[in-house]
Amino acid sequence: MSAMFEGNALSAMQTSHCHTPLNNYSPQELALEIKAFISGVDQTQGRKLSVRDHARCAVRLLRTVPACRGAVLEHLRGVYDEYVAAFLQDLEAEGENGGNSTSGGASTSISNLEDVIKEVHAVLSEFIKLSPKAWAPLVSTWAVDLLGQLSSKHAGRRAAPHSSSLNELLQLWMSCAATRSLMECYSQCLAAMLAWCPDACVDALLDTSVQHSPHFDWVVAHIGSAFPGTIISRVLACGLKDFYAHGYSSAEKINQQQPIDKSSRVPKIGSVVGILGHLASRHSDSIKKELLRMFQDSLSPPPQNVPPHSSGAGGWENSPHLRRATVPFLLQLAALSPTLLGAVSAELVEFLRPPVLIQLQAQFQALPREELDNMLGLAVHLISQSPSGGARVLKFLADTATPSSVIISGPTPSPHDSIREACDHLLQMLLLHLHKLVHNRPEGNEPFPQSSAAPAMPQVIPFLEELQGHIGDLCAETLRLERKRHLWLHQLLCLISVYGGPSVATEALCQLFTQARNPEELALASQLYTPLSTSLSGLLPSTIARCVAQIHTQTLDNKQLAQLLNNLATAVQSQEEDRKNGGAATGSSAQSSMAVQVGVAISNHLQDFCPLLLHGDTMVSKATVRLLSCSQLPRACSPAHLLLICRAAVSHFFVCLRQQGESLRVGEEEVGYSMRLLSRLAAYSPLTLKAVLQQLVEGALHRGNQDLFGGLQENPGDDTTQSSNLIPDLGVSLLDINCKFGTSVNFSGNVWSVFHAGVIGKGLKPPYTPSQPDPDRINQNMQTLFAVMVQCCSSGGGNPTGNARNGSAGGTTNGRFPASEPLISDELPPINAEAAKVIAVTLVENICPDVANGELSWPPEEHSKTTVERDIHIRRCFKGNPVLFHLLRVVAAGRPALCYCSVILRGLLSTLLAHWEASREPSVLDSPWHLQTSCLLVSCMGEGQLLPPVLSNIHEVFPHISPFEVRLLLLGVWEYMRGNSPMPQKFTFCADQGLFFRDFSRDGDVARYIAPIHSVLHKNIDRLGHLCWRFQI
Repeated sequence: MSAMFEGNALSAMQTSHCHTPLNNYSPQELALEIKAFISGVDQTQGRKLSVRDHARCAVRLLRTVPACRGAVLEHLRGVYDEYVAAFLQDLEAEGENGGNSTSGGASTSISNLEDVIKEVHAVLSEFIKLSPKAWAPLVSTWAVDLLGQLSSKHAGRRAAPHSSSLNELLQLWMSCAATRSLMECYSQCLAAMLAWCPDACVDALLDTSVQHSPHFDWVVAHIGSAFPGTIISRVLACGLKDFYAHGYSSAEKINQQQPIDKSSRVPKIGSVVGILGHLASRHSDSIKKELLRMFQDSLSPPPQNVPPHSSGAGGWENSPHLRRATVPFLLQLAALSPTLLGAVSAELVEFLRPPVLIQLQAQFQALPREELDNMLGLAVHLISQSPSGGARVLKFLADTATPSSVIISGPTPSPHDSIREACDHLLQMLLLHLHKLVHNRPEGNEPFPQSSAAPAMPQVIPFLEELQGHIGDLCAETLRLERKRHLWLHQLLCLISVYGGPSVATEALCQLFTQARNPEELALASQLYTPLSTSLSGLLPSTIARCVAQIHTQTLDNKQLAQLLNNLATAVQSQEEDRKNGGAATGSSAQSSMAVQVGVAISNHLQDFCPLLLHGDTMVSKATVRLLSCSQLPRACSPAHLLLICRAAVSHFFVCLRQQGESLRVGEEEVGYSMRLLSRLAAYSPLTLKAVLQQLVEGALHRGNQDLFGGLQENPGDDTTQSSNLIPDLGVSLLDINCKFGTSVNFSGNVWSVFHAGVIGKGLKPPYTPSQPDPDRINQNMQTLFAVMVQCCSSGGGNPTGNARNGSAGGTTNGRFPASEPLISDELPPINAEAAKVIAVTLVENICPDVANGELSWPPEEHSKTTVERDIHIRRCFKGNPVLFHLLRVVAAGRPALCYCSVILRGLLSTLLAHWEASREPSVLDSPWHLQTSCLLVSCMGEGQLLPPVLSNIHEVFPHISPFEVRLLLLGVWEYMRGNSPMPQKFTFCADQGLFFRDFSRDGDVARYIAPIHSVLHKNIDRLGHLCWRFQI
């Protein structure tokens, strides 16, 4: 105790004594008080002092003899400890008895010492206020150390919450008068020392935190919340100084990813991490600003004329050693605290402009090679564990490491080659590190290794987790194909896909298929699929399903949608190109394998793609028909889906014909794709063959498509109303029009009725003048229609293996067809009889829907009087649709299908007989349509072998004889058909030629039917003599 009165302590006491209140004690009384304090016995009464009296004696000495302050404060530790113990005992007793305290002794002890605690607090506060330089350092160290001791000593009590429950722990200790008094004293000291010596106070806090953490964390949390700016900056400054003093020994451990416990940390950096971690929940912005400020200050020129211990700087800015240690210190902090790493990782990239990079390079040039490698390894580890800002970090590294093709935005100069090489090296290390993390991590059901020396790799990689949300941007950057850049990003895409599993891999492939603009870019999808296919199964079907989902949700605009469809078509067609080149090379074998799987996957979604054939955008419809034309049809498909695909394909075919005629951006290529698709569908099965042919015929005869093939448009005013674009609206109401009728009722059918004349109030209808179609356009459309019909009829539905062969036959090559080659030639290719029958039945159903298919026999010619109305309708159909004659030729080529058109042939022949009988023209050339129809009808019947060769040649003489003679010859045809009904049973199949033929020798003598022919020949021998040999039996 005598040491208290010696040396410097005495000087300090004397210095501070002038600021203390004057006392009224005599020297003798002070001597008795000192003896009583030392011995613990009352000197006047000779009895032992109680705890309360002993504490009061210590307080009196603290007031009157400042030299005793060290001993007094040491004694007060026990007083505070006894109060805290009694306080916790009382709480435990309340808990055991349901809130009713029965521990009277503990409550009495608390009440006896509480006034002493208040008195000590008042005395210390007064001294700190009067002489802060003398008392604040001593009291702050004593208070914070005592708080640490009390927190650690009583941490195991039942009344004390667990150290992880920071809020409950803070509430408990702040409700205790002793610990609350200590906390207030330390806060007062810290506030007093901020102006002249904050480091001492913060050092004491850090030392205590290292010694008593985690039980001391509540003190740090409370002080940090009260002085956030000061605590953050001073804690970082003290941590930096301590880090420099102890070296960088932990950096290597972080680089090697070894677990770092508290024993291996440098003394204060762990405490720094803990304090900042507690403050990050409410003061993350302040921490982030201070960390970034330290980074900037370490690279900026040192301040001039600043005292070493100036406020707000901590003195480290003037030390070159501390400035060089700042970046390693910040890296170490980030490695120890994911919270701090996430706070600064994103914003730090914004400061790394070329000038800053040059300063960093200059600062690290002097470092040893091993230490520099350790720092790079630590930086790679931090990037991989960064929970936010990964995309910005990656963009910075790629921009800086990419050669001079990348132009850095802004007026800053481009990075030097050495910086570029360093970033290149860092990026390569990052990719290698991520590769190890991804491919060495254990599976979800694999137990962790039991050996603590080899811990399992982490399951979660934050850097890749964040980049999963930027797959689209990564794919777009990869597709730029910029030298090394796209190789790095492509490798990173592969790692993200393996790490994220099928969903992420599917998204990456889908984005590549959607964004690729040329075959070179599309090849990246194959290059990504090749390594992924070994670890992920069913990847391409999932990718196609995701593409279909994008189509259904309409997340793509028309340009992107067309690009996606074209890329899928290119991927499928690559297989055919490899086959044409005589086998794929080693580099293209993977692409060929992907093409096969893409084709199979697309075949399972044809019903989803086919609605796009009728898309309003021409680019989308063209890309769709290209995709479907090169995709294989599924082996099993529901009839509903097949009919849906056939209907859409046929509708698109006619749309292509119309758009081609309207000079839109539709060429022969798209029409060729449509023809190939239809031929593939027809060759798939009898069901699709029937559906395609039926809808082609119906589409060709549809009112909206008649003009494509030279048909006459019906008068739009046939319904007694006029189009608004022909006559302007006069504003006459229906009531006013009806009022003009008079009082008589206008019954339909009486003499007052006028049909198709006009509208009352608007006058007569103007005469209908149909537009004159372009003959070349009609001829081209005719050729295209019959080229696809001949392909479909020649394919023989039900041969799925012949899809590719049949799809490219019939004048198409790679989706094109030669328009200069006549597709309706004299010799049609072999036509499937069943396909021709489908066309025949469809013609009958569309022209004569009220006629049954069984009416094959021909009645006498007089019977035609009962079918005049139907026959006239048939004639109108042929006159308004020239395409019908060519359809009959296709039917005739597929013998014996023309037999099923018997009712059509009979009705048309009946109207021709009536016309030639009523004709009074001197020459048949005066009725060109009827003459042409008569020739085509007889020629078609002869080609279908409904007539023998002798009768089928009579059309050659029609242009040289009179109308009456034409009727006479046609009447002979009718008589032959009546005597030899067109029955399919009369045809026999010839296996050598694959066609049906009719043996006319079984039908009896034909001579009686050709007598009129010989008569006409004899009468016109001067003009028909050269044709007599054509009519010899």
